[in-house]
Amino acid sequence: MMVRIDKIDLGDFPLLLAPMEDVSDPPFRALCKKFGADLMYTEFISTEGLIRDADKSVKKLDIYDDERPIGIQIFGAELESMMLSARIVEEANPELLDINFGCPVKKVVCKMAGAGILQDIPKMIELTKAVVNSTNLPVTVKTRLGWDENSIKIVEVAERLQDVGIKAISIHGRTRKQMYKGEADWSHIAKVKENPRLHIPVFGNGDVDTPERALENKNKFGVDGIMIGRAAIGYPWIFREIKHYMSTGEHLAPPSVDERVDTAIEHLSRAITWKGEGLGIIETRRHYGNYFRGFREIKAYRMKLVTSDSSAEIFDTLEEIRQRYKYEEV
Repeated sequence: MMVRIDKIDLGDFPLLLAPMEDVSDPPFRALCKKFGADLMYTEFISTEGLIRDADKSVKKLDIYDDERPIGIQIFGAELESMMLSARIVEEANPELLDINFGCPVKKVVCKMAGAGILQDIPKMIELTKAVVNSTNLPVTVKTRLGWDENSIKIVEVAERLQDVGIKAISIHGRTRKQMYKGEADWSHIAKVKENPRLHIPVFGNGDVDTPERALENKNKFGVDGIMIGRAAIGYPWIFREIKHYMSTGEHLAPPSVDERVDTAIEHLSRAITWKGEGLGIIETRRHYGNYFRGFREIKAYRMKLVTSDSSAEIFDTLEEIRQRYKYEEV
């Protein structure tokens, strides 16, 4: 059965790239799209930064035709700023607008934004309604189960969000108090999906890091799709591997050394083109560990990749890795 967000067709079981700060940028999104992601979101963008035309916030509005469909994600806690930002986002022409009600980071939460809003559900609903009424774009929400284990009301919250006009919801199976500790509890996500009054797509998020886990969560919890976050960092092949396993029941061969090196080169090249040499180098560093995870005696090469400030030197190191490991099994 086709999953749709408003008029956007996403296939029968879409895989989404989670919005991750300093990760889900255009260079990385292009790679995830290449390897099978069905829907992606930008890094989250501060509404206060947007309305003040802050360079960092405005830069995150950059989207490209080859990564569509894509959603631009915003976070904030002030009604007027959220409404104004919705109009700014619409001008950037994404397929949809997403509201972040899930970020657990203290500097966001202390402003009652991100997961902080889970302490005030009526305000969460009010902000969402205001955003929906301020744009012609479909609006979606990403959130967590609740503020803590004693305030999990996600079934009610999802229904109320639907009632004010959102077109899909992505739920991370942890509370804000948990941060990223412990296991994600998808049973609450399943209860949202089982609510007979809910008719919008429900996407599950949290701890999906293997094809087996993805298929298990699909079958066990009945979600409409899965959002992948940390497992995709430095490993954009996770999307094609999950899709292959779901369709065949067999594991796809892991990417070869050549493919890993070629992808790392493409990633860095795109990052430099988008943000310049300095930032491009810095923001690609977090991915190298996973690009070459499991390689024997890789530490010295990895150190060069994450400490060098010269793109030429990094490209040379990547070619050294290609030659060193070309005939070894990964």
